[in-house]
Amino acid sequence: MLVLVEISAGAFAQEKSSREQKGDKFYFTYTYDEAIDRYSRAKNLTVEGQRKLSECYRITEQNAEAEESYATLINHGIDVIAEDYFNYAMVLKSSGKYNESEVQMAKFCSQKPNDLRAISYQKNKAQLTTIVKDNGNYAIHEMEINTGSQDFGASYFKEQIVYTSSNAKPKAFMRKYNWNNEPFLNLYVADVEEGQLTNPSFFDKQENGKMHDGPATFNQLGTFMAFTKNAQKDKSKDNIVELQIHTRTFENGTWMEPKAFPYNSPSYNVGHPNLSDDGTIMYFVSDMPGGFGGTDIYRTTRTSEGAWGVPVNLGSTINTESDELFPFFDEQKSTLHFASNGHFGLGGQDIFSSTMNGESWDEVRNAGAPLNTRFDDYALVISGSEDKGYFSSNRESGSGNDDIYGVDLLNTPAVVKQIEGVAFDVNQVPLPRTTVKLYNESGQQINMAIAESDGSYSFNVEANKNYQLTGNLKDYIEGKNVANTYGTEHIVTVNLQLLQLEEEEVVVLEEHIVVDQDLGAFMKMKPIYFEFDKSEITPAAAKELDKMIKVLNQYPNMEISVTSHTDCRGAKSYNETLSQARATASADYIKERITNPHRITGKGFGEVQLANACACEGETESGCSEADHRLNRRSEFIVTKNNSPATVVER
Repeated sequence: MLVLVEISAGAFAQEKSSREQKGDKFYFTYTYDEAIDRYSRAKNLTVEGQRKLSECYRITEQNAEAEESYATLINHGIDVIAEDYFNYAMVLKSSGKYNESEVQMAKFCSQKPNDLRAISYQKNKAQLTTIVKDNGNYAIHEMEINTGSQDFGASYFKEQIVYTSSNAKPKAFMRKYNWNNEPFLNLYVADVEEGQLTNPSFFDKQENGKMHDGPATFNQLGTFMAFTKNAQKDKSKDNIVELQIHTRTFENGTWMEPKAFPYNSPSYNVGHPNLSDDGTIMYFVSDMPGGFGGTDIYRTTRTSEGAWGVPVNLGSTINTESDELFPFFDEQKSTLHFASNGHFGLGGQDIFSSTMNGESWDEVRNAGAPLNTRFDDYALVISGSEDKGYFSSNRESGSGNDDIYGVDLLNTPAVVKQIEGVAFDVNQVPLPRTTVKLYNESGQQINMAIAESDGSYSFNVEANKNYQLTGNLKDYIEGKNVANTYGTEHIVTVNLQLLQLEEEEVVVLEEHIVVDQDLGAFMKMKPIYFEFDKSEITPAAAKELDKMIKVLNQYPNMEISVTSHTDCRGAKSYNETLSQARATASADYIKERITNPHRITGKGFGEVQLANACACEGETESGCSEADHRLNRRSEFIVTKNNSPATVVER
């Protein structure tokens, strides 16, 4: 039943009532159900009390109540902070209300534009329609060992799987966790049979303590483990028992006594470890001071003597002001998988990936549906040799609470690169609000963005593809450019130049060339083409250039830029030289026949700006016909300056 707090706008209390104070005590100890009871029965809450009530509903995933409570808080309009908008947006997204969520995120972004979460949202919001669809990348299988309790955090252990569960046999007295009123977590081990986890049992009955134990991680030999557990003796002033990491070594047929990770602390949490195959590198999660906010992912290395080095924060590419959790590093693909509710996603915790590039990380990418949903999806582990793995989720289709799922990687999502650029006019002045559309090599629109105040835009795209971009803005001619994501560069810069319309009459110059007030200050000639491995101007190309020369002599202030290209065949360095020779030949042909020849410039781009999908990958032939390759052996022309009284275009 929906519980409504009887508070109207403008009616928040100035001082805390006794019930609100009691609610605060339960909130402080994570006893959220009791906190909700006290807050809900208070006659009037302060703004802080309303915020905490909203948080209690959000944390316990009572979304309908959380929506109502946040609406009450935000509609009050006084003392609303940016985090209120963010949390309200997350609740709406978890309810599948993406449009309403965007409204609240826009308010959050306006207040905190430099927040990493705002940056991720602005950069990736156009991806929603893509990542919400099932693109056939994954096959999902629910595990039969799931119960109505929490079952999550699968980890590889030799030929078995170790996981974490709150499932326990009823006892006369059972300790329960305040947060969710579930029994404390224990470690279990299960066999793998025909794609299912079977025969679950305690991993080590003696080690399972009175509080949380798990999740765990192991080296490849299964002789060294690290796992999360509650601190047994916490004498800190906050009276909160923090999570810690402990390690164990398997010797002489038994697991040795746990050793505390040296960077455990009574002042903050440390957990969710993930060990490398040899056990010398560990990724883990902590809310220790010095991070970006919430919980961040760190990495530490163990020396040959067994000492752990100082943890290193993975940085702002991976971490945000919210929570990053459950890291898993796939050594075969040098890729980190993790969960986050700070990066742009579908709701709750989403699974993300980033590939290590030297000491830095490539752009974070959302795994997309059906791996991700509007619910919490996390703890992905992958067997790189089999393209299979496991993850955890509290999605509605499960057995209840958190469940473990198997996943088959049917089509591994392509490596994500980024196309970025700026829309500007002929004088290099940025053009905000330009509508930029991205097309694939088949000419289908796949994304759209509105240029920011500085004219910038960006798209996440697949590697080894050809793309086209267009830019449109009122009173400007459509700008066009092409791009491809072959090569090693992660970011491909592709700018768009839009030329302003001129209010001049139409003047027909010849059969193919007109001056048109509706098309503006722009001349788009047909490209000229070259023979294979040649840079000489052909008779057919000379005909097209002669048309341009006629116009240039009529308009002596017009300036032209020549861009020349090759097909994909041949070495990259050779093609760069060949394309520059073609640019020089094209420019020289024009210069010799016009007044003010300095107004022609030319540049070769090699094979990196193909006009079609005829790309060569290493020694592999593209399979394109000679006619298709010819379309890439070209010079193209664009007006870069036009102070003439009329405009020239191709008819």
